[in-house]
Amino acid sequence: MKQKNNYLIINFLMLFASASAFSADNEIYVDQSGATANIDIEQLGISNLIGGLSSSAGNLTPLDLDGNSLTLDINMIGNTNKFFGDIYANSFTGDYNFTGSTNTFTIQVDPSNTYGADSTDQQVDVTGSGNTFVLNQGTSALAATLDLDWVIQGSNNTITSNINIDGATNYVDIDGSDNTLTYTGAGVTASAGGYFYLDQTGGSRTFNIQQLSTQDNDWLKIISVGSNGTLCIIQNDQGSSVGC
Repeated sequence: MKQKNNYLIINFLMLFASASAFSADNEIYVDQSGATANIDIEQLGISNLIGGLSSSAGNLTPLDLDGNSLTLDINMIGNTNKFFGDIYANSFTGDYNFTGSTNTFTIQVDPSNTYGADSTDQQVDVTGSGNTFVLNQGTSALAATLDLDWVIQGSNNTITSNINIDGATNYVDIDGSDNTLTYTGAGVTASAGGYFYLDQTGGSRTFNIQQLSTQDNDWLKIISVGSNGTLCIIQNDQGSSVGC
């Protein structure tokens, strides 16, 4: 059978400080279709953008990756940068590195169950403060054998993750104060079983963690060192509605 060729489009729009409304912004547009692509992107500076999810500034779309066995390596160094993306893939590897403050990261993996969102390995490394991160995995698909790791060093960061789990593992390491973590792992299959491990140091933290596998066990481990803060933890296996 003839294999479909990959195609990759990357546009760099460099708008330097002048009378432009988008001073000092760099923008990257990526549209990838096909299997076994390996994409490595690095941006240095402030107010840069990797497009997707409607983007902004120069109205970029997408960062859109479609196919199986894809690898994406993102390295953003600087402040007020943005990375938005849609990824439709099985056997996807994502490595995201952010150094700086007030950055925004929003990504969704196979929300419409195009490929299934299985066998995904994602690593998010953050050094800086005041960043906002949203990662949604398999919201209609099942995130089977997902391995998701967060390493956050800094204060006043916000992390939100929603996963339709099927044997998913989540490890979160946070070092800093005034950080907010919201995690929901929902699963409806007999193999759903999610494992969530949080290791946190720092005060005035806010954690809202829900594990909602309806036909399998969930596991949770939290090690937290610091004063002040709010922790809400819910494990619900087809029980009545609960809350904190």
